[in-house]
Amino acid sequence: MITVLFFAQTKELVGIDKLELTGDYATAEAIREELSKKEGKWDLALEKGKLLVAINQTISSLDSAVSDGDEVAFFPPVTGG
Repeated sequence: MITVLFFAQTKELVGIDKLELTGDYATAEAIREELSKKEGKWDLALEKGKLLVAINQTISSLDSAVSDGDEVAFFPPVTGG
């Protein structure tokens, strides 16, 4: 099982902060692609190029491998000023 977390605007758009996935997902991108097909604003929330990912609390690329038991977090880029 992979735990998927959503933060900030991503969480607001999908309407949940966490879900559990079972299945064979090789990369964070595979998870992003699958979830972006869900009804509602999932495709907008998980739009490629406007999203950061962390795997087990380490900023990673979407092409990074994921394994059973991992925690994958999606969130928008953070800006400050």
